[in-house]
Amino acid sequence: MITYLEAIRAAQAKALRDDPRVYIYGQDVGAFGGAFKATKNLASEFPGRVLDSPLSEDAIIGSAIGAALAGMRPIVEMQFADFSTVGFNQIVNHAATLFWRTGHSCPVTIRLPSGGTAGAGPFHSQSLEALYAHYPGLVVLTPATVEDAYAMLLEAVAIDDPVIFCEHKYLYYHLKAAELPSEAMPVGKARVARHGRDATIVSYSAMLHEALAAAEELATEGWEVEVVDLRSVKPLDTDTVLASVARTGRLLAVGESFPWGGVTSEVLARVAAEGFDLLDAPPRRLNARDTPVPYHPNLWGTHRPTAVTIAGEARSLLNF
Repeated sequence: MITYLEAIRAAQAKALRDDPRVYIYGQDVGAFGGAFKATKNLASEFPGRVLDSPLSEDAIIGSAIGAALAGMRPIVEMQFADFSTVGFNQIVNHAATLFWRTGHSCPVTIRLPSGGTAGAGPFHSQSLEALYAHYPGLVVLTPATVEDAYAMLLEAVAIDDPVIFCEHKYLYYHLKAAELPSEAMPVGKARVARHGRDATIVSYSAMLHEALAAAEELATEGWEVEVVDLRSVKPLDTDTVLASVARTGRLLAVGESFPWGGVTSEVLARVAAEGFDLLDAPPRRLNARDTPVPYHPNLWGTHRPTAVTIAGEARSLLNF
């Protein structure tokens, strides 16, 4: 079986093997193999192309932008998604705008180990996909499966635009697949992960699996809930979401990020604006609580949505 983390490592190895323009840059990615071992053994397999960086996210991303301008295709690893904000200026003011200012592409892939794990606390648990999706010029990917972690990372490296690749830390070892895919759905296309008729739950990243578990629980009560995996949040596949809502008449959007101005808000806004006549009940969203992520595992477990809380919100929606 192949884990989500191993799929990310395999995708990087393939990218390095297939394209001499690709290199990996980040803190401790070399001999140490990265904070989560996503680059384990790659430095010895590809000498001079898996490079340890200084302790400066701003410098890491800035140098990668320069390398991309010179024809390279860097993969940048942030140790935690939270730390990427130290390089925020480089990402949103330089990488995101480069093509529009100069006509030159900026093929940088920035890997963000995202989301919470028990005991990680407020500085190592944030989900920043909505923050980066706000800015034109960035592609923001949120793979929820082993297959997508592999295929979408390879596609990210091939894309000529800067890509924010939000890989969820909780899925690193909790998610496994029998094999890596030989082909996959393209970036920007959502996937119906479970078919249903009574309501639609739209989710992405680790919350997809909580949503699927909630749907299984609701099935024991006679409800058939459809679950849509966004896969990428920028671009966002509105058509697939609307098609699902057309079948079910009800919408619940679920995300692990903070509630204010998040991906779930965008999903609801688009459905309300473009598919209001499809709805049989007011659309709802469920996010983490509007507080910093707590350290204590018990508090963390109640801070983010879970299968139990998603099922409860869905029941309320179904009984509207």
